[in-house]
Amino acid sequence: MTEPMTRRVRVSAPIKEVHHALTDAAALRTWLAEYAEVDLPHRYEFWGRYIPEGDTPHQRLPHVDDHTLRFAWLLDGEETTVEFRLEEEGPDSTIIALSQSHFDFQDAITGKSVRGLLNTFWALSLANLVDHLEGRELTPKCDLTSLGLRAQVLIDASPEEVFDSLIDSEKVSRWFGMPIEIEPRIGGRFAMGGLEADPSPAKLLEVEPGRRMSVDWGDSGVTTWELEGSNGRTRLTMVQSGFDTRRPPYAAWSGMLAGIAELRRFHELPGWRPSWLDWSYGDSSAGTDRI
Repeated sequence: MTEPMTRRVRVSAPIKEVHHALTDAAALRTWLAEYAEVDLPHRYEFWGRYIPEGDTPHQRLPHVDDHTLRFAWLLDGEETTVEFRLEEEGPDSTIIALSQSHFDFQDAITGKSVRGLLNTFWALSLANLVDHLEGRELTPKCDLTSLGLRAQVLIDASPEEVFDSLIDSEKVSRWFGMPIEIEPRIGGRFAMGGLEADPSPAKLLEVEPGRRMSVDWGDSGVTTWELEGSNGRTRLTMVQSGFDTRRPPYAAWSGMLAGIAELRRFHELPGWRPSWLDWSYGDSSAGTDRI
């Protein structure tokens, strides 16, 4: 049996505000789910198109207090356990520790279980929780009922700066949080974890500095980033294509959207530092996979 998937993130907000965002139905409908209903200490439910198996709510609430929220979540026939623990780092800083049981990273690769979505689902959800609490625009959620993905964000930086942070290995590694090696040319390799660690790297199909870049991931399809500048800002559009529509790669899409959330912070926050403190999944070591 694997250890629970875990994530820790820092947010610039008092612990009471973080607790409210985790337990208030209106807040949950902003950063997490299409629908949510909360009646503490008895009811804690969320569902909708952004939630795995979100046709109806599948949660029950065993425990909540000022620093802990623990709920059971039935997924693919297994009752998993999700726990949030809040630690006050300072008057305006809180550490959020999340864990969820019954996650196996192989499920994210094979698609055998909907639980394979959990790692990147929480990566994106926690990124949006942090931005919600810090008063920033949220990153689009991943619609788990859609047969396609087209997402747009505005970044307070020029197209040249944003493009450079998408193709420069050192910069991508910084905001994505793991080593990435990119050969910045058409036909160049795009290697998650580095060229030595990735035996089947993706391939760059298009490279138009300041305008457009596309990467072929193989069975997961093609990601295209389109950049359009206006008044010193960049509208970044991410489009997915070339995948098997019978099995859309929702786990990969959620991870890419979570990455975009950190890319925005990388460009927009003075003295930027990653939100993430550490993470792990199953019996793997922390830092093996960033998103």
